[in-house]
Amino acid sequence: MTVSTELELQSFVLLRLGERRFAISANQIAELVAPSRIFRFPHRTPKLEGVILRRGRIVPVCDISEMLLGKRLTSRRFYLIAVRSYGTQKEWIAVPVTGECELIKSEMMAAAESDAPHVAGWLSHGGDVIEVLNLDTLTPGAEHALAEAAPPRRAEALP
Repeated sequence: MTVSTELELQSFVLLRLGERRFAISANQIAELVAPSRIFRFPHRTPKLEGVILRRGRIVPVCDISEMLLGKRLTSRRFYLIAVRSYGTQKEWIAVPVTGECELIKSEMMAAAESDAPHVAGWLSHGGDVIEVLNLDTLTPGAEHALAEAAPPRRAEALP
């Protein structure tokens, strides 16, 4: 019996936010588009900057740079359109990026329990160690909408 030592390579998209690079699983990416007009409206959804219109869809824009870098992006070069799952439904989200994106194949090392919730794993590429992002923890999801829609709980009177 022979033991295979072949690595299980997966596809990832490397993206740049400021001076840092991050990765997202390639099967979560719909497309990379030039920045377009952001429509802003009054809302209470955290992490949501506004929406863009793309291919007949209203796509929420989620600037994740503040959570990852500690500051908001001052310039944008592209929007990376990613697919998020909400239970059985899928929805596009637009993530602003500041530089070119690159498709690579690499083996992902699993995240450790001590890693931040937004870390899905780690890649080694070109001498750098790169965080693979978990978009579910970085972008608003259905749980935020449900929490806002729920009526506020009232304190019950004591007998």
